[in-house]
Amino acid sequence: MEKRERLSSRLGFILLSAGCAIGCGNVWKFPWMAGQNGGGVFVVIYLLCLLLLGLPVMVMEFSLGRASQASPVMMYRKLEKPGQKWHIHGYFALFGNVCLMSFYTCVSGWLIYYFYRFVTGQTAGLGFGAMTADAGVNMLFMAVVVIAGFVILSFKLQGGLERINKYMMLALLFLIVVLAAHSLTMKGAPEGLKFYLLPDFSKFSPSVIVSAMNQAFFTLSLGIGSMAIFGSYIGKERSLLGESVNIILLDSFVAMTAGLIIFPACFTYGLEVKSGPSLLFDTMATVFNHMEGGRLWGSVFFLFMVFAAMSTVLAVFENILACVRELTGWSRRKGCVICAIGLLLTSTTTALGFNLWKFQPFAKGSTWLDLWDFLVSTNLLPLGSLIFAVFCCNKRYGWGWDKFMTEANTGKGPKVQNWMKPLFFYVVPAAILTLYIIALINFNWK
Repeated sequence: MEKRERLSSRLGFILLSAGCAIGCGNVWKFPWMAGQNGGGVFVVIYLLCLLLLGLPVMVMEFSLGRASQASPVMMYRKLEKPGQKWHIHGYFALFGNVCLMSFYTCVSGWLIYYFYRFVTGQTAGLGFGAMTADAGVNMLFMAVVVIAGFVILSFKLQGGLERINKYMMLALLFLIVVLAAHSLTMKGAPEGLKFYLLPDFSKFSPSVIVSAMNQAFFTLSLGIGSMAIFGSYIGKERSLLGESVNIILLDSFVAMTAGLIIFPACFTYGLEVKSGPSLLFDTMATVFNHMEGGRLWGSVFFLFMVFAAMSTVLAVFENILACVRELTGWSRRKGCVICAIGLLLTSTTTALGFNLWKFQPFAKGSTWLDLWDFLVSTNLLPLGSLIFAVFCCNKRYGWGWDKFMTEANTGKGPKVQNWMKPLFFYVVPAAILTLYIIALINFNWK
């Protein structure tokens, strides 16, 4: 295996890590999760989960990657004590990335399809149900995502992934501000903002807390090594607490701004905020089809969505590729070909799960997408985050607080302090475990 590749700049690292976090989780999933969980009260709890749970786990995950200089499947082997079995989690992390991309590629394909329909002016009859019922559309645009992603990754890290992601992320941040400013001029904006930003604590419940925690881990891609891989690509110039804060601020800005785009539109056109995964597709298509210049604004919106989705796709593909290459010793290009074939196969379950290959794993109407999302959001992300916390903080059984703090604090910037140890060591694992149990009890199995 050749010498480990490096990112060329701090900006490249921040934008790439933020790109992994910023994606469909922010602009597709966050609004419909907020809509289904009471609006403002969900937003408040979500922001608290980012600060109290997401930030500590991100610092720990970056530290593991940078200290080991390895992908998740190998990093534990370099850091664990002889005879320990922490490295088993590395394989679950790889599995989690594959599960995530097995439905995320299809969602990304839907966004490209909507962008294509708006650019070409073919918006009549455009709807989420009609789109997912078309097996050909699902398969074609999913394949475009997978193939395009691995073609980009077949080039060197700096020339392929880092360069493309910088342009996409800067364009994404510009477009979302323009779209939010436009949405705030709609007549339903005051009512939409009230629902979205003013918490109604009568809607508070344990399930809202669980949903907020799962969304926090989902949007930051924590628990399955997605951040660890980028930690392994950077130097020791900057401390990791400050870098994690920067990434979470960028991620939160995009998620919150996405709500500013969607909820004013919902209340302007009388659309249901609790409609779930179809919220973004049906809501925004309706909005653009009823407004002056809708074709242009729709094209801009779904271009933004494509950038958001592809930034995550590329980052997680890189994580999968790095794991596979470290296990096999393959070249970057050979690894890209094999990984692309594998993900085309697993993503086919989701692409055909709404039409030809119907499978209801849980309640009536559930699909392959729900199964993959259950494995990732409900299980692998929180449990993986729990494992990172125990491994980093426990000296006897894991890496240990002192080694973790030394790695996290190397370089310029804000430092992890000893007084934070109870938060990392006790609060984070206890909160994750408690909310995980509640999530399983409250899950809609049938």
